[in-house]
Amino acid sequence: MSTDQSVGRASQPGHILRALDAITLAANVVGSCLIVGLVALITCDVIGRNLFATPVAGVPEMVSLSIVAIVFLQAPQALSAGRMTRSDGVIDILHARRPRIAAALETLFDGVGILVLGAILFAHWPIMTRSWERGDFIGAVGNFTAPTWPVKVMLAIGATLLALQFAARILRRFSR
Repeated sequence: MSTDQSVGRASQPGHILRALDAITLAANVVGSCLIVGLVALITCDVIGRNLFATPVAGVPEMVSLSIVAIVFLQAPQALSAGRMTRSDGVIDILHARRPRIAAALETLFDGVGILVLGAILFAHWPIMTRSWERGDFIGAVGNFTAPTWPVKVMLAIGATLLALQFAARILRRFSR
């Protein structure tokens, strides 16, 4: 095998990880745009209620749908950037004293994360497809309605990206 082929194969995981990170960042940006949109929507609702005695229809429904989407779209970037909430006291001590045990525990944590997200996706997939097929919506007919499937798709995308980021952590840990 020539060195050109071996270099190409060795860098392939790096390309895949960079692409995953770029997609994860894009999902985070979409989540941030949803936050900005919610702020604008809530501001318009408050102004409408106070100045015109006319609230914006559907604000509570849009907020409840958007929060779920935002969490699932931004969690993969939080994990990738090392900002996922957790208690580091024990693991930091283990990294200093027993790095192999620390790596094993972190790998176990990442593996459990993959399994939990796999279970979430397995349970969520039929709900998402039914929502699409039936045209499920939230709100009151004649006042405000919004389809639920876009949020369910965002949840599936976010959960998939989060599971892939857990797998990427394992890959990065053992490829150093």
